[in-house]
Amino acid sequence: MAIEFRPGQAPAQLADFDENRLLKTFPEPLRESLIGQATIIHLEDGDAVHDVGEEVSRSLFPLGSAMISMLADIDNGRSIEVASIGREGAIGGIVSCGHSPAFAKVVVLMGGRFLSLPMSFLEESKATSGLLRNIFCRYSDYLLAQIMQTVACNAFHSIEERAARWLLTAQDRAGDRLRLTQEEMARLLGVQRTTINAVARELQEEGLIATRRGAIEIESREGLLRRSCACYRTVENFFDDIIGETGSGASDGCD
Repeated sequence: MAIEFRPGQAPAQLADFDENRLLKTFPEPLRESLIGQATIIHLEDGDAVHDVGEEVSRSLFPLGSAMISMLADIDNGRSIEVASIGREGAIGGIVSCGHSPAFAKVVVLMGGRFLSLPMSFLEESKATSGLLRNIFCRYSDYLLAQIMQTVACNAFHSIEERAARWLLTAQDRAGDRLRLTQEEMARLLGVQRTTINAVARELQEEGLIATRRGAIEIESREGLLRRSCACYRTVENFFDDIIGETGSGASDGCD
C-alpha cells in the first residue's frame, strides 16, 4: 500500500525550486503561479510512493539528496529498477495527461524532502502554460531515454559496467554517501547478492568506493567513469541537451 499524502505539512518556498534541476528551469512567473499549491513533504527510505495500478494523484519533485526508484515487476515477487529519479526530475503525472493508474511501483530509495503538487492542479497549469507543457514534454523524453538506455545496458554490458554506471547516477542524485546496502543494490540491478558483493569488493580494492554499514561511499568518481559503460554519459548528455540548467531547450514547442 502506498503512502497517504497529508496536505499542508509545510508550505513550499520559492527558494525550494532551486533544489531540483527541473524546477530550477522554471522562470519566476511560473514558480509564482505554482507556489500556492506546493507543499514540502518528508519521506523515509523504503516508503512506497505508489503501487502498480494505483491512481496517481500527486507529482513529487525530489529535493537535495532525496532519490526515488521506479521498479518493474517481473514474476514471483521479483522486480528490477528501470529508472531512478532524484533532484534532476519528478515522478507522478509529469508524462501522462490527466489521471491514470501507475504502471510501475515507485519507492523512495533515499529519503528526504520532496516538493509536492496536486496532479489535477498541475494539469490545469499545463493547459494554460505552453512553457510548462514543453518543459515536461522534454523531461518525458529524457525519462524515456533513461529507460531505453537501461534496457540496452542490462542486455549487453557487464555487471561491473552496470554497477559503476548506477553508482555514478546515484552520486549525481544523492551525493557521495549512498544510504543503501549491497543487497538492495543487487535487487535494483536484478542480480544475486553474491555477484554485487564480488563487484563491490573489486571496486573497493581499486579505491573507487568504500563500503560502510548500510552505506556505500564514492571515493573516486574518475575511477568509476573509467569503469562505467558509455550509457552513463549518453543519458546525462541527453538531459543537458534537451533541458540543461536553464530550461533553454524547452523553449521549442513539442505540442
